Amino acid sequence: MRGEAARQANVLLALTPDQVVPADHPIRRIKPIVERALARLSPLFDEMYAATGRPSIPPEHLLKSLVLMALFSVRSERQFCDQLGYNLLFKWFLDLNIDDVPFDHSTFSRNRERLLAHDVTRAFFAEVRSEAERQHLLSREHFSVDGTLLQAWASQKSYRPRDEDGPPAGGGGRNPEVDFRGQRRRRDTHVSRTDPEALLYRKGKGQPAELAFLGHVLVENRHSLVVDVDLTQASGTGEREAAARMLGRRGGRRRVTVGADKGYDTRGFVTALRGQRVTPHVAQNTAGRRSAVDRRTTRHPGYATSQSHRPRVEQFFGWAKTVGASRKLRFVGVAANRMWFEITATAYNLVRLAKLTLPATT
Repeated sequence: MRGEAARQANVLLALTPDQVVPADHPIRRIKPIVERALARLSPLFDEMYAATGRPSIPPEHLLKSLVLMALFSVRSERQFCDQLGYNLLFKWFLDLNIDDVPFDHSTFSRNRERLLAHDVTRAFFAEVRSEAERQHLLSREHFSVDGTLLQAWASQKSYRPRDEDGPPAGGGGRNPEVDFRGQRRRRDTHVSRTDPEALLYRKGKGQPAELAFLGHVLVENRHSLVVDVDLTQASGTGEREAAARMLGRRGGRRRVTVGADKGYDTRGFVTALRGQRVTPHVAQNTAGRRSAVDRRTTRHPGYATSQSHRPRVEQFFGWAKTVGASRKLRFVGVAANRMWFEITATAYNLVRLAKLTLPATT
């Protein structure tokens, strides 16, 4: 018998978001980790807000929302708030009722400076990392480091001479056609009018120059969990400087190893690592010069092991650029984009932790 499309709406329906999220959904393993990390950050949240005044959106909701945006490839804060109105999984993750009205997307921009001032996303990332430490999932001795190019939220047409008064001449209305052929565009003479901190950078020979930032990540070699992350302006020395900085923040005096590609094979970088009690398992770059990594390092079996583990860094970059929607950044400036990159690394670690802590099957 053919069913009819017309149905009468239920006037009273006892339904909660928890009932519609499947019991075996992976997000159910992620939520407890997030809530434990946020509970430990409660003293920091108390410092961020005044004791009196009108109650604001809980910072826990803001951080959970950012995690959801990274996990489900939500492109913008406005799009997330639109989905929050009808996506019951999102409401369940934020502990909202079905009939709760979603907050406005401007809540994110109004609170961004507060989050940046107190370095909240960095603290959140550290708490999730400490969850992995308590479960003995992190290697304390062997690491890998790498950097990747992230496109800035700025058009090539916005990169114009610093002394230019008006928009470039040309047709096309608000989006004029611009021909850069024959023009020499340099950082000391040109700047992006959309994002002044974005710099024109070419990753390698044969690749186009684009306005970009550099994302840096340090992973441990046992389970490829991210242990540190950074985002900087794009420069030829940015990857090595960020790597030395992240390794310097690791704490402890235990000697460790770090694997890296040929781009890190410079005498200054190798010497700086050895001064930090870090053995540089850097791939040798012998193209027309002498490598800074000698037989003292390469003769040990651990060097080959580090080189075999090093490509695992790309797993995070691939996840961040596809699932985390970070191939093209969504904010302006280093600070705001670093905040988002830290959230992306946190979301990646949450996915890895949920898989690594699966209950044993019989």
